[in-house]
Amino acid sequence: MLYFSPDYCLVFLPLTLILFFVTRQNLGNAAAKLTLIAGSLIFYGLWNLSSIPVLLASIVVNLCIVDTLFRYQKHRRAALITGLLFNVSLLAFFKYANFAIENLNLLGLDIAPLELFLPLGISFFTFQKIALLVDVYKQRVPRPTTLNFALFVTFFPQLIAGPIVHHAEMMPQFDDPARRSFNISNFNTGIVLFCIGFIKKLLIADGMGIYANFGFSQTTIGPFDAWCTALSYTFQLYFDFSGFIDMGMGSAMMFNITLPQNFLSPYKSANIQEFWRRWHITLGRFLRDYIYIPLGGGHRRVYLNLMATFVIGGIWHGAAWTFVIWGLLHGTALCVHRAFQKARFRLPGPLGIILTFWFVVVGWVFFRATTVTEAWMVLKAMHDPHVWKSVLADPHAFIGSRRVLDAKWIPFAALCAVICFAFPNTSEIMSRYRPAYWHIPALGVGTAAAVIFAVYVNAPPPFLYFNF
Repeated sequence: MLYFSPDYCLVFLPLTLILFFVTRQNLGNAAAKLTLIAGSLIFYGLWNLSSIPVLLASIVVNLCIVDTLFRYQKHRRAALITGLLFNVSLLAFFKYANFAIENLNLLGLDIAPLELFLPLGISFFTFQKIALLVDVYKQRVPRPTTLNFALFVTFFPQLIAGPIVHHAEMMPQFDDPARRSFNISNFNTGIVLFCIGFIKKLLIADGMGIYANFGFSQTTIGPFDAWCTALSYTFQLYFDFSGFIDMGMGSAMMFNITLPQNFLSPYKSANIQEFWRRWHITLGRFLRDYIYIPLGGGHRRVYLNLMATFVIGGIWHGAAWTFVIWGLLHGTALCVHRAFQKARFRLPGPLGIILTFWFVVVGWVFFRATTVTEAWMVLKAMHDPHVWKSVLADPHAFIGSRRVLDAKWIPFAALCAVICFAFPNTSEIMSRYRPAYWHIPALGVGTAAAVIFAVYVNAPPPFLYFNF
C-alpha cells in the first residue's frame, strides 16, 4: 500500500484515524494503541505477508533482550551483545547473504544463491531497535511496556522508510493527555504536509525519474546526456525522499504525533558535513551516536572511524559494491573536510555550495547505478577531458546525438534547481502556516482527485527508499 494510493488515502488512513480516536475515547489509551498496532501490521502485510513473521519475531526477541537488560543486572553486557548480534545477523541474512555468495563465487566456488525475499523496511526498523537496546543499556529510557515497544516498531508512518526514531522522542507523545483527543489543527496541518509530499513525489520526482531511468539504461552515453542523467537522479531522489518524509510526517501528525525532522534543504549545504546534517538527518544521527562515537580512539583514529562509519552507512543502503564506493566517497570527503577544518581553511560560501553539490551528484551516480561499470561510464562521459575536447571540436555532432536531454528537460531541471536552492523547505513553510477550517475539505477533495488521477493514469512507481 503506497501513501499516494486510493486505498491508503481514501480507505486505510481515514478508517484507521476514526478507529484510533473512537477507541481511545471509549476504551482507553491501551486499546487505541492496540488498534494502531493492528492497523500498522495490516499496512505492512499488504506489501508482503511473508514479512510479518520476520517483523513479529524480531519484536519478540528484542523484547526478551530488553527484559533481560532490566531483570538481570549481572548479564546486561552479554544481553546487549546478544541483541546487537541478533539484529545485525537478521539484517545480514536477508539483505547480504546472496551478495556474499555472489562474491565468494568469484573465487571459484559454486554456491547456489538462496531464495530470499527482503522484508520491507528491515534496514530502518533494525537500526531503530539497535538504538533502543543501547539506550536501555545506558539507562537513557525507562523500561518500555510490550504494547509501547510493539507500537514503537510498527507505527506505520515511519515503519517502512524512517525516520529512524528514538523511543524517548515518540512514545511519550502517545501517553500525553493533551494529545489524546482528535485535534482539528493537527489534522489540518497533516493534510497540508501530506499534499506537499504528494506534489514532490508524483509531479516532480517521478517526472525526473523518467529521464534518470532512461539514461542509466543506455549502453553508451554522451557528455550532455550523462549530466542530464546524473542531475535527473539527483533531483528525483531529493523530491522522492523528501516527499515520502512529508507524507509520513503528515500522516503521523493526524494522530497528534510529531516525528523528528529528517530533511532540511541538503543541497544548500556549503560542505559535506553540513550536507549530512541536512540529508536523512536521523540516519546521520544514528551513524554518529551508535557507530562513530562508540568506535572511540581519540584524534588519532578519527579518520579511520569516519571511513568505517560511512562504509557501514553505504552497505546499509544496499548489497552492492556501488554502495560501498558511495560510502567510501563520503567517508573520504568528511576526512578531507575535517583536515581543512584543522588547518582553518574554509571555502567561500557560494564556492562551497557548488563543490559540495558537484560531489553529491558524483556520489549519487554510484548510488543509482546497478554496476560499477555503469557508474564509471556515466562519470567518464561527465568529466573526461578528451570527450569535452571532442565536443568543442564538433559541437553539432554531439548535440545531434543526444538521447536523454531534450527541450523539456531544461526548464524542468531549472525549476527543480530553483526549488532546491532558492525556495524555503517544508519545515520553513509549515512554520509560517496557519491552519484554517476551510482548508480541510478543499485539500481533501483535491488530494483524492489527484490520487485517483495519478494512480490510474500514470501508475507511479514506489518510493526509491523502499529499495533500501
